[in-house]
Amino acid sequence: MIFDIDRQNEGEWFTYFKSRVNEKGEIEYDEPEPNAGRVCVRSITPKLEELQASRKRKFEFVFNPATRSMERVGYYEELPPEEVRKRSDDIWDYAITSWEGLLNAKGKAIECNRANKLKLMAIPEFDRFIGRCLQMLGDASVKAKEELEKN
Repeated sequence: MIFDIDRQNEGEWFTYFKSRVNEKGEIEYDEPEPNAGRVCVRSITPKLEELQASRKRKFEFVFNPATRSMERVGYYEELPPEEVRKRSDDIWDYAITSWEGLLNAKGKAIECNRANKLKLMAIPEFDRFIGRCLQMLGDASVKAKEELEKN
């Protein structure tokens, strides 16, 4: 088996597909169109782990009535809204690595940069597309892990 370890974090390519929320509140996905653009998406797990590791953890002692003793409890301190927004933006910038064939309203190619990634993520249909791509990546990872455990 040959692996290109230099391309491990590049991501997987997904052909764009449209989606909508039906009257029941469920998301319906269309099949990709032949001339639709493609987006390269990678798993956000490493970025989430990195962001979680950077959070400050606090501890305090709390009385547990069941055991009638003090117990040490740990929790992560609340983040201010601007920090939550920045972390969310960092995750989307990390998840989307490249794209091809995405055009603006004037028919010009949209450059793949952080600002444009965040503008596209503000569009509900594109947000659902990226969410579904991440879900498919996660499902594939789980299936691969289950196959390894069977053998």
